[in-house]
Amino acid sequence: MNLQDIPKIKHTNSNNFFLLCGPCAIEGEEMALRIAEKVITITDKLEIPYVFKGSFKKANRSRIDSFTGIGNEKALEILKKVSDTFDVPTVTDIHEVSDAAIAAQYVDVLQIPAFLVRQTDLVVAAAKTGKVVNLKKGQFMSPEAMKHAVQKVKDAGSDKAWITDRGTMFGYQDMIVDFRGIPTMREYAPTVLDVTHSLQQPNQTVGVTGGRPDMIETIARAGIVNNVDGLFIETHFDPANAKSDGANMLHLDNLENLLTNLVAIRKTINNL
Repeated sequence: MNLQDIPKIKHTNSNNFFLLCGPCAIEGEEMALRIAEKVITITDKLEIPYVFKGSFKKANRSRIDSFTGIGNEKALEILKKVSDTFDVPTVTDIHEVSDAAIAAQYVDVLQIPAFLVRQTDLVVAAAKTGKVVNLKKGQFMSPEAMKHAVQKVKDAGSDKAWITDRGTMFGYQDMIVDFRGIPTMREYAPTVLDVTHSLQQPNQTVGVTGGRPDMIETIARAGIVNNVDGLFIETHFDPANAKSDGANMLHLDNLENLLTNLVAIRKTINNL
């Protein structure tokens, strides 16, 4: 799987990590365009290959009254507008087999959520669209087990797979990133570290997932040092009022400084 296989992706010869970044969920057109424009300005400056991320719907929610989306077609149209406006590829997650063919008409990368990565029909449906498939490692799975998810994509006739680590749950209300898994998973496919979801604190008694955004740079730096191919970071200009995952998102104002530091670390690593 080569980054050059993704339409509209830029800076592929910069020897940088690539970045999947954007809001957790598409809340509206203005917010999506605002976030995309800011991230693209930063990634162009730093020569980071960039894919805009936004969920067109949220299926895995803590409560029945949690925000799930603004409407599937409306959100997918916004993702397409982001792509068309800024000439940038996009990624969204899918939850049902029928989502694969629909979302593939609008985005360049289909993401399989961590809780669903063992669902064979869903993985195969995503692979058969011909799009890149981003396989999020289940919080309950070992790094070694992800080779089977990658193999499902290959058996469906595609070699376009990534793996994304989003932490492992060793207790009821916290995640741990085991960096020993990064080189293991890189043997199977390019590997991404989902920095912000790794800092979730799920299963809170209030029914809203918590998080540790103060640890974002710590986890991201460790990922770069351990040669991850890409980073996944959710960001928002107003995390406190974001409709999904605000507790673990990075404030948009802090993104440029973080990425600047990470690019400097990557350059150092590349020169070792």
